[in-house]
Amino acid sequence: MNARSDKRNGNLAVDRVNTIMDVVGLTIKWSGKEFKICARADWTVERLKDEVEALTEVLPKRQKFLNLKHKGKPPDDDMLLLKVSSFKAGGKVMMMGTREENIVLDDPGDHGADVLDDFGHGGSADAVSLHRDPVHLAKIERRISTYAINMKAGPRKGKRLLVLDVDCTFYDHRTPAENGRELMRPFLWEFLTVAWQEYDIFIWSATSMKWIEEKMGQLGVADHSDFKLAGYLDSKAMITVDSKTRGIVDTKPLGVLWGLLPEDHGGGPHNTIFFDDLRRNFLMSPRNGLKIRPFRHAHQNRHTDRELLKLARYITVLARKESDYTAVDHRKWERYLDENPCDPPLDLPDP
Repeated sequence: MNARSDKRNGNLAVDRVNTIMDVVGLTIKWSGKEFKICARADWTVERLKDEVEALTEVLPKRQKFLNLKHKGKPPDDDMLLLKVSSFKAGGKVMMMGTREENIVLDDPGDHGADVLDDFGHGGSADAVSLHRDPVHLAKIERRISTYAINMKAGPRKGKRLLVLDVDCTFYDHRTPAENGRELMRPFLWEFLTVAWQEYDIFIWSATSMKWIEEKMGQLGVADHSDFKLAGYLDSKAMITVDSKTRGIVDTKPLGVLWGLLPEDHGGGPHNTIFFDDLRRNFLMSPRNGLKIRPFRHAHQNRHTDRELLKLARYITVLARKESDYTAVDHRKWERYLDENPCDPPLDLPDP
C-alpha cells in the first residue's frame, strides 16, 4: 500500500469517527418496541448495555445484540462503539433478552432458596455475595477513612435518610436547553419539601463535585427556603466491585454514607431509601434501592411526568408505617402505595 493510499484510508477513518461522534440517535428494537437512545461513539458497549437496561429493565448479561458485530463476532464489553465495525450513525440495533421477573415466572427455581431467604423478597445471588464480600467491605472501610462528604445543611439527629442520584433521576443531562431549570424533573421542589420533613437528603452523583455543585445551583435546590440538602457525595465515594453478571463496575455503597455520619444520628439500612436509575448502584445495598424511571427528553415529558408526586407519597408512607425499610420490596413500590394509601393526604397535586 502506497503513502497516498495510507493517507486516503486514514482520512476515511477520521471521517467515520467525526461523523458518528456527532450521532445523538440510536434505536434499540426489542420485544416489538423501539427505544431511542442518545448514544455517543466514545461509549463502550458496556455503557450502551447500561443505557438499554435503564429503558428495558433487561440486565446486561441477558442482552444479545443481533446485528451489532465486530468482524462477525459480538464485540467485547470494553470496546468503544466507534471501533465496532457494524456500528452505524443513527442505526437500528435488534436485541434479544428477557427481564428477570419473566424468567422467575417461567422457572420458579431460577433463584435458590438461600437467595430468597436472604432477601425475603427475591433478589440475585450476585447481590447477596457482593454486599457481604470481605474484599468489597474492606473497600468501604477505606472510603470511610479517606473520604469526606461535602456537607451542606448537615444531618439532623433521628431523621431518616433519602439518597438521590442526579442524572436521569431528577435532571435530564442529555437534552440541550437554555438553562438547567428546563431540564429539571417536574415537581422536584415539591418532592424535596415533603421529603425534608422526615428525611435528611443526600445527593450522590457518579460525577465530580464541581458538576454536582453546578447542577444543584442551576436547579435552585442548593439554597431553598422550603428544604435543605444535607450534603453531596461524588464519584470518589464509589467503589469498584467484581460482579459475576456485570463484570467490573463502579457502584454506590450506602455503607460509606452510614459510616461517615455521626454515631448518634441513627441512620442505617433500616431507615434509608436510595433512588437511582441504574440498578448496579444498588449492588452493595440491595434492600435499600428503588430504581426510578429515567427522566429523559425533558421538553417532551416535563408536562406529563408525575413520578415524583407518587414517590413523595411513597416515602411519606414508609416514614409513617415502617420501622425497617429493608423488609419492604421497593421494586413493587407502586403496589405498596396502592395497598397503603397516604393518609392523611399530602398537600400535593394528584399524581
